Amino acid sequence: MRHLAGIGPREGTSTAYRAALGWLEQQFRAAGYQTRRQPVPVPAGTSWGIPVRAGTSWNLIATRPGFDPAAPHRIVGAHLDTVPQAPGAEDNASGIAVLLETARLHRDRPTRFPTAFIAFGAEEPRGPGDSRHHYGSRAYVASLPQAHRTALRGMVSLDRVGVGAVVPICAGSPDQLALRTQVRAVAARLGVRSRVCVNRSSDHWSFVRAGLPGVRLGSTPYAEYHSARDLPGVVDPAQLERMGRVASGWLLTG
Repeated sequence: MRHLAGIGPREGTSTAYRAALGWLEQQFRAAGYQTRRQPVPVPAGTSWGIPVRAGTSWNLIATRPGFDPAAPHRIVGAHLDTVPQAPGAEDNASGIAVLLETARLHRDRPTRFPTAFIAFGAEEPRGPGDSRHHYGSRAYVASLPQAHRTALRGMVSLDRVGVGAVVPICAGSPDQLALRTQVRAVAARLGVRSRVCVNRSSDHWSFVRAGLPGVRLGSTPYAEYHSARDLPGVVDPAQLERMGRVASGWLLTG
């Protein structure tokens, strides 16, 4: 988390984003994962009050050798980009940190289903509405053939996971609550306090709006949100641990 925040703002088409992507790819490969970059075309727009140019962002997909997306599997994801003015320690270096450490923990540890770990590009808005948001995850979902969609058993988005003392578990839609209930049951078994919510402001929503099961972990308000003050001191290591325990527990059992 400190390394990514130290890079500074990582808007999805920026040089800093590419530096963060390259570093993260090295980390996944060192942990024994195969990686694939998926290009994501992104339009110009305005991101949290700042004009941003058109360009290409990338998703980074990390899987164990032999992973078959046409067989039952799960996805854990987190967005790697930030708004242009924020170093994004909480939003969302915290999510990437938990994503990477969860992948490391399960490198040689069996999970209930094989898992793809995905860092999404260009999640932050470039204008109002769904069509100007979540570019990386929308591109990923749009690329999935029907066999891969049918095989997906659930997606968890790690987004702003280092603030607070309770784990928010957010569904994307009131009529898609089964996965949220499943993840909350994992938290209860682990003795981790949680709360439920409905939230569409993360990459799980790209899956839910396509009829696929997705939930978000994280989303506690904090004063430094989308500002230059989103620095490592904002993030509570104990909350990162709670989030990691829930994500790992879901992968093991669910």
